[in-house]
Amino acid sequence: MQTSLFEQNNSAGAPLAEKIRPQVLADVSGHEKILGEGSALRRMIDTDIYTSFILWGPPGSGKTTIARLIEKSTHHRFSSFSAVFSKIANVKALMHEAEQRRRFEKQSTLVFVDEIHRFNKSQQDAFLPWVESGAVVLIGATTENPSFEIISALLSRCHLFVLDPLSEEHLLAIYRRAIPLLGKRLSFTDEALQILAERAGGDARRGLNDLEMVAGNAEIGETIDAEQTMSLVTQRSSFYDKKGEEHYNLISAFQKSIRGSDPQAALYWAARMIESGEDPLYLVRRLVRIASEDIGLADPNALVQAIAAKEAIHFLGMPEATTALTQLVVYLATAPKSNAVETAWFAAKKDADSSGHLKTPMHIRNAPTKTMAELGYGQEYRYSHACENNYGYQKYFPDSMEEKEYYIPSTFGFEREIAKRLEWWHGLKEKQLEKEKKK
Repeated sequence: MQTSLFEQNNSAGAPLAEKIRPQVLADVSGHEKILGEGSALRRMIDTDIYTSFILWGPPGSGKTTIARLIEKSTHHRFSSFSAVFSKIANVKALMHEAEQRRRFEKQSTLVFVDEIHRFNKSQQDAFLPWVESGAVVLIGATTENPSFEIISALLSRCHLFVLDPLSEEHLLAIYRRAIPLLGKRLSFTDEALQILAERAGGDARRGLNDLEMVAGNAEIGETIDAEQTMSLVTQRSSFYDKKGEEHYNLISAFQKSIRGSDPQAALYWAARMIESGEDPLYLVRRLVRIASEDIGLADPNALVQAIAAKEAIHFLGMPEATTALTQLVVYLATAPKSNAVETAWFAAKKDADSSGHLKTPMHIRNAPTKTMAELGYGQEYRYSHACENNYGYQKYFPDSMEEKEYYIPSTFGFEREIAKRLEWWHGLKEKQLEKEKKK
């Protein structure tokens, strides 16, 4: 007897999302790329010849539906469980059964593991010998980036199929198929369905639950319009996990928009994160970094603005501080850009890592004791303020190391002024060296 989490439920009390779940592959919406004719996954299903694979996609994108359709069509033994509720002991027992089946019946077992990322790394190791022996064909489903959440040894033995969030077009098609199952002879205006699709955030299950909720508040034979829908469904469903991959995707888009001097896009991504519950101080920490990483001395005031916005958020709190956050985002996005400061640091760091054994030159060491002075500490040091133009050249790098040029100002913003200053200091240096040559 096959074990399965899946039981088709068409009873009157079943959720709408369950009632309308596709029963044949042709009814699956939105995944032509991985289920279209000739695709790797489609060939597996059509031929009933499987190799292990991972389905990675956001909630409500169809991972479980695909697994159910495989269960219905395969001639292999099919077992399934959820990593949320199952213990690793149950998994190992199932694996041993699968090994016996492979040995005596010459048949592999398809094992579907929902939310496989919930198993820790050592627990995931338990799958490896059975997948390698062919006793088990693993079908994993996850909402988290497998590169971070699935051990590399297991991931390397699996195909990876990526499911995108469902488009609004696909969601609208699903809603229209679902409306007859609601009863009450209801109808929805196109605008009402569009609102539901927008707020679903690509999650079919969430959208269908919203559709069912709106229908539950309607009268028999009613036509539901946009205003009624808006009054019941007020919050957009954002797929955003503050600790997951989407967190890093959005913060990356945010920083790149500022670096690309696009304040409009930067504000959009900032709003996406804040409205999804992101900690505003996390954004400000990133903005402080951007102020020096992407702008630096092209606009020295950028860092001042960033610290001021941080203080405003601490002082005001949200949502009052959204204006301070907006002000900072716009300021940084429209500021002149330079990565000269960051480039200078990494160049200096590289040399520091390779030459950390070199001693500090004697003439720029302090001599707080008589003994140190007698040993030559601080001798021949030139005190700049006692020199003409407050400049007295001396070598500040280690004696056996050539002088380097790490910081090279850009031609943007205030760094143009810095370049003039550096040129002036360099001129004084050349004059002093020329004088010393003549002595």
